[in-house]
Amino acid sequence: MFAGEGVSGAPVDGAGAEPTLRQQAVLDAALALIVDPKATLTMSSVARAASCSKESLYKWFGDRDGLLTATVQWQAARVRGVPLSGGAFDRERLVESLERFAADWLTVLTGDTSVALNRLAVGEAAGAGGGRNLGRIVLENGPVAMGRRLTPVLELGLKAGLIAFADAGEAFRDFFGLVVRDVQIRLLLGDRLQLAPSDIRADASRATRHFLALYGVDERPERPSNASKGKE
Repeated sequence: MFAGEGVSGAPVDGAGAEPTLRQQAVLDAALALIVDPKATLTMSSVARAASCSKESLYKWFGDRDGLLTATVQWQAARVRGVPLSGGAFDRERLVESLERFAADWLTVLTGDTSVALNRLAVGEAAGAGGGRNLGRIVLENGPVAMGRRLTPVLELGLKAGLIAFADAGEAFRDFFGLVVRDVQIRLLLGDRLQLAPSDIRADASRATRHFLALYGVDERPERPSNASKGKE
């Protein structure tokens, strides 16, 4: 579940065109309403907050679900994609890719907007939203979409003989757990957890290191046998 501040990027999975500046302002207004505990997220409230007509919202996004989907995708895109073209894919590039992805992920996940969005999504998924679909939208455009975005990196690592796994989805879920740990549930339950950029970088490095301990192919040279040592 990903919504937050600080990292720019393209739409999730390249789905759809990049929002125009005017549409971006509308999506930011929708997020501001989500963060405001006194506000209600409706097409009318978003139109007022963004100083645009409801007709424009319906033209751009179709309905409330379309607006919510675009909003979640816009925020999920703050987790930057990993460049895959050019040069050999070695262990250094694998580590760099995983650490960058994990750091962006934690930055977005721990933002106030993400916490507010996920609280709202959980409430609607539990039935409090009268049949609304925000929970499904966040799930499909958050962790599910993130899995699709990281899978090519994992598969490159597999092809290069750097990591080994039978199921890319299972490998991603393990990486997900190592990155997120209990951070998200603590924030959702009201913990005033504060992660500085240095903390996030350290956590991203730790998650990557532990992931490679689980899935990395051991490239260390074989130790000399006892017999060999005796001949030296």
